[in-house]
Amino acid sequence: MMRVKSIFACVVIVIALFTGAFSAAGAETAPRQAVVDPLLIQALQAAPGTPVEAIVTFRGNDAPTVSDIELLRTIGISQGAALQSLPMAGVVVTSDQVNALAASSAVRSIFFNKKLEYFNYDSTALTGVDKVRGDAGMSVENGGLPVSGKGVTVVVNDSGVDGTNKDIEFGRHLVQNVSGATNLHALSDLLPVTYSENIPNTDTNSGHGTHVAGTVGGTGAMSNGKYEGVAPGADLVGYGSGAALFILDALGGLDYSLTHQYEYGIRIITNSWGSSGDFDPEDPINIATKKAYDRGIVVTFAAGNEGPGEDTHNPYAKAPWVISVAAGDKQGKLADFSSRGVKGKKGTFMIDGQTWTWEDRPTVTAPGVDIISTRTLAPVSSLAAADDAAAIEPAYLPYYTMMSGTSMATPHVAGIVALMLDANPALSPAEVKQILQLTATNIPGTESWETGAGYVNAYAAVDYAFKAKNYGKTVNLFRRFNSNADITAARTPFMVDYNPATGSSNRFSFSVEAGKTELVVRINAYGIDETTGNPMNLVLISPGGTEYSSGVYVLFPLYTDRTVSVSTPEAGTWTVELRGVRNTAALPEEVKGTVTLKTASGFTGLSDIAGNPAEAAIKTAVSERLADGYADGSFKPNQTLIRKELANYLTMGAEIRQSLPSTASFTDVNAADLPFVEAVTAKGAAFRDRLQQQNGVLLPVSAGKFAPGAAVLRADLAYSLIQSMGLQEQASALSGLDVTVQYGDQRIPIEDAADIPEALRGYVQLALDLNILNAYFTVTQSPYDMAPTVHAVFKPGAKVTRGDFAVAITRFYNAYLAG
Repeated sequence: MMRVKSIFACVVIVIALFTGAFSAAGAETAPRQAVVDPLLIQALQAAPGTPVEAIVTFRGNDAPTVSDIELLRTIGISQGAALQSLPMAGVVVTSDQVNALAASSAVRSIFFNKKLEYFNYDSTALTGVDKVRGDAGMSVENGGLPVSGKGVTVVVNDSGVDGTNKDIEFGRHLVQNVSGATNLHALSDLLPVTYSENIPNTDTNSGHGTHVAGTVGGTGAMSNGKYEGVAPGADLVGYGSGAALFILDALGGLDYSLTHQYEYGIRIITNSWGSSGDFDPEDPINIATKKAYDRGIVVTFAAGNEGPGEDTHNPYAKAPWVISVAAGDKQGKLADFSSRGVKGKKGTFMIDGQTWTWEDRPTVTAPGVDIISTRTLAPVSSLAAADDAAAIEPAYLPYYTMMSGTSMATPHVAGIVALMLDANPALSPAEVKQILQLTATNIPGTESWETGAGYVNAYAAVDYAFKAKNYGKTVNLFRRFNSNADITAARTPFMVDYNPATGSSNRFSFSVEAGKTELVVRINAYGIDETTGNPMNLVLISPGGTEYSSGVYVLFPLYTDRTVSVSTPEAGTWTVELRGVRNTAALPEEVKGTVTLKTASGFTGLSDIAGNPAEAAIKTAVSERLADGYADGSFKPNQTLIRKELANYLTMGAEIRQSLPSTASFTDVNAADLPFVEAVTAKGAAFRDRLQQQNGVLLPVSAGKFAPGAAVLRADLAYSLIQSMGLQEQASALSGLDVTVQYGDQRIPIEDAADIPEALRGYVQLALDLNILNAYFTVTQSPYDMAPTVHAVFKPGAKVTRGDFAVAITRFYNAYLAG
């Protein structure tokens, strides 16, 4: 992901919006004063008398008018580039000129031209893209053609694209390749921006954009189709700004897309760059993406690579009209580096009489770890992974490389959107965003401020695009729960006067009380004038002396965010220490940070669990959304768990994909329970079944019958939990063997193994070995035995209580996270 080198501006107008200066329901009574970016003011003050680069946004909807340009000339601005479809101009300004612009009713905002930096083989199987390609029914619905993104054009707004790689060959698959770097100081007048087109290779310094383009729609030509992108039938337009990237360059990509939208059939713009900070509707990037939205163009943005701490979400990805993409791994977990939002943080604002609400969370999560895609051929990519040779066949190595980041997850979603628009070209950007969320898969143990609606499900999204179905009923984001954990967060700002020559001044200490759920410490190390960055490490030291380090991305040391997160922190005095990175001199700086302490202050909807042996497990299951109580506020831990409840809870917390056939599979399941039952019984239900070929995680009792009210038995639960982990093959391999359990340093046989259905014995064995379910032990010793004999039984036919399930699902959850 590209990363802004300085803090995002929290401008006065946004503060006013969220403190009531502008009514969400009423109209403004007078023209607003132009918004001036505080970073622009800082840049002008840092070098008095020296002009700086800025972006002026006028109050029009299209390119700057003649009167807009005349305004610039009148106040003495003689260097600049006017965009072609956006009401913006990049200019070189002085302080007096900024004041004059701000006083004009024709000017909407003036922002600093901030510098930016650059922040699929099994992945397409994982998300269901391969299932889309292989579904004959979808081809029939698509007029006999495979759903490939044909007829849809995607703009890759990035470092450029190497069209000499035949996977994204210029002149065929890559229908246009544009260089858009803009040097305002090289201009001698106020001129329209110009773009250099038809360049075979615009990615000569990075390789980032080429990798992104291959993920969107690489054909796999150089790997016999193995590393084909998500939408190989889509057309691509590359917009490259080179290695030195500024906000104006990124705006150039959006401007070019709008200008040439109808010429190339542009429906999607993918952006793997951004910043951190709050959303500002007056930022020129957000103004530009809103116009793209209004023109029917879907815009995707990377959520950011500044995780795992909260409040690290890319502000450009927070715009309610764009799709924000978090990064997950191939085991269905959220990547540590993926940026997070803030729980419950949102705001409203008004544009052109319409009220909008933004939320500080991603939209969905997509594969972003160890993604193999196209490599630049000339020059050799600087982003080549050190372990490419271990992951990619030697014959394919010259054409592909492996990278990780939300930069890799974002084009995956852009490609899925191309498939959706191939299936239904009439979809609007708002409909596309909602469908992606309604069809997502819940990620165990995460909340929407971390992962959005969940892991993207391409097959379900395309299925919905063809014919709207009742998707979304299983998505936790859209559900209301009966039992809840009350988590509160207290945030305390701090400052460290860092000096590399001293030690004591580089620390900050604070107290943590017992019972805290999570501790998060975050700093920003901006460097000189908040523009150079500062290569320092954040170290968090526990009362017992354990150190937790944020690390620093040494390849791009100008990333300013540092975050450390500790679960269930030890009570006592903790210390924040700032250290220069080894072999690198950190600079003196007043470093500002925040300490966040989270507390589970209580639970609701669990009125009857006090003193129950499963109480702790029930609380964990509820807080992690692995189980739920009843509407009357009880949990009923001793009541038998029934099959429809198990279906519900597996979709909540075991990462089960949604599946809705056109005709209901069961005649004994009511409409409210059907989405959950269809999901758990479908082929390929488990997310960890990457190829989506395994059986469901709950089996029908007979053809067309599910028996929703029947009791769940222990052997059945073993099957469901192990199948949810994608271990069908391993369980099947154990089915013919004796079932044993570890006891101390020996394995002893399960004496009632004959009572376990043969097809389920391997599942029981794995459930025992992974400590998800336990055996029952007894000891016998006759008067003359030298040592006792230990006996173990499993009780496969015993009914599972709801308390039993809470214990099992929390053990499953821990095993799942470790997998």
